Amino acid sequence: MTTVTSASTTASATSSSSTADAQTFATSDYQTFLEMLTVQMQNQDPLNPMDSTDYAVQLATFSGVEQQVETNSLLESIASSISQMGISELASWVGMDGKTEEPVYFFGSSIVVETEADSQADSAVLTVQNESGNTVYSGAVDVDEDFVEWDGTNSDGETAVYGNYTFTLKSYSGSDLISTETAPAYGRIIEARVTDSGTELVMMSGSTVSSDDITGLRSPSS
Repeated sequence: MTTVTSASTTASATSSSSTADAQTFATSDYQTFLEMLTVQMQNQDPLNPMDSTDYAVQLATFSGVEQQVETNSLLESIASSISQMGISELASWVGMDGKTEEPVYFFGSSIVVETEADSQADSAVLTVQNESGNTVYSGAVDVDEDFVEWDGTNSDGETAVYGNYTFTLKSYSGSDLISTETAPAYGRIIEARVTDSGTELVMMSGSTVSSDDITGLRSPSS
């Protein structure tokens, strides 16, 4: 079952509550301030009354605090609204295949792998490794092709077991190895989360990646 969750869902309710509390606090505290100011005026020394400027300073100071409380409440409300809009947009990501350098889960369907070889390469080899780091497949790919599909067939011609796999692309110029790079692949996204540290996506492989690290999206082939 695919899900979209948000750490801000609870925070939204909390924010609404805190906003209401802040407004109640500001209102009640302002009333208390006026009552205390009145008492202060009534009980001042008639021979040495407080300067009216002091009253103005106190009132201005409290007014500034009140405004700050209301501003903070408004900012919390705006932030909560933005988070909710973000999670709504992310809902469409769930069930899609996202391009990532994290391990990708093979569950019987072909996995699309990016195989963009070095610009100086005249040949390239794609290597597939399982969770234990063992190579299950290695084969040449066309340097002019940007993507290939690995259908799960291992080097023995058998279907690989279901599990997480990583992909490596080696670029060659003649017999010289030019570069060895992780080949990004498309894995299924099963959950989206909005957290304090940003937007996270949970892959079928169990990996959690930042939405910023997903460099491509496509509809699943199956």
